[in-house]
Amino acid sequence: MLASWTSQAADWDRVQQLPDTVITDLAALGGLGAAVPAKHGGSDVGLRAFGELCAELGRVCTSLRSLVTVQSMVADALARWGTDDQRGQWLPALTTGTVIAGLAATEVSAGSDLAGVQTSIEPVAGGFRLTGKKTWVTFGARANVFLVLGSMRGTHAALLVERDRAGVAVEPVVGQLGLRAAMLADIVLDGVIVPSENLLGRQGFGLSAVVGHALGLGRYSVAWGCLGMVEASLERSIGHATTRHQFGAVLAEHQLVRALISDMMVGARTVRLLCQEAGELLEQGAADSSTVTMMAKYHAARTAADVTRDAVQIQGASACASGSLAERFFRDAKIMQLIEGSDQMSQLTICDAGFRRRARRSAP
Repeated sequence: MLASWTSQAADWDRVQQLPDTVITDLAALGGLGAAVPAKHGGSDVGLRAFGELCAELGRVCTSLRSLVTVQSMVADALARWGTDDQRGQWLPALTTGTVIAGLAATEVSAGSDLAGVQTSIEPVAGGFRLTGKKTWVTFGARANVFLVLGSMRGTHAALLVERDRAGVAVEPVVGQLGLRAAMLADIVLDGVIVPSENLLGRQGFGLSAVVGHALGLGRYSVAWGCLGMVEASLERSIGHATTRHQFGAVLAEHQLVRALISDMMVGARTVRLLCQEAGELLEQGAADSSTVTMMAKYHAARTAADVTRDAVQIQGASACASGSLAERFFRDAKIMQLIEGSDQMSQLTICDAGFRRRARRSAP
């Protein structure tokens, strides 16, 4: 099935939509329930196997991998912080793909700094009223339910908001640089009323716990997805370099091409090792697992951007053609440096962790 999807991915990118049949097939393979506990209908494969799944999907289509990422982020939030009723209602549906979820956190003025979200959550009789606009929601144009982060009485809260509630408007985003088949959308919330049982966790837990943990899983998934792009780009580049002739010799005999490929090989290896370490630490619940996960995502995204750029350089005109894997990955890789924590925010977070570690070691 992966081979079939690989041949179709360029079309998904062109029409900027993932077919429902692909979503159904992915769910049937257990992909949408990979991070869901077995007692809730998921396959619960474990974090390291989940990472390998994301890498395999990343080799095919970053938008397809993104579906697994966002579905798993919302499912993980429900599994960790949801009530029994919430888990029973939503997790089986997320696993089978009968419900597609969107994580609605980002706003025009709140991207990397989600503490600055302006979407208001106002307590009302029997529930809450939401007002605001969320931007660039992955699979927002297709989602049936949104996990919305908002501000409530000086703290943050996370609420489940069904698409068909009065006051919800979905505005599809098209023509963006990358992730074109991820069916992005802006979500307008115009005085949307939801019942109190739609609160996930409790007031004050919205960012620090509910969305915070979801973003950690998202970074982990993105890191492995980037690895898939890197490995696929490397393989395509080696294949091209060993068959394409220039100046009386195959490209692989030219030193500058060999230098590019050697750097790609080292990048692929280091990304895989760092992703594997992050998975091991997360499964162990290690204290520094979130920092290493951030490192993995940061390094994987930067490597993907470098490798996909060099893949275009090596493959030349064929890589520049619309619909080529190299062209699509080159565009998608840049987006990876922005989502789930930009490169610059990742650098600050990683550096702060290094300073804290130094301070602990220096303490008497």
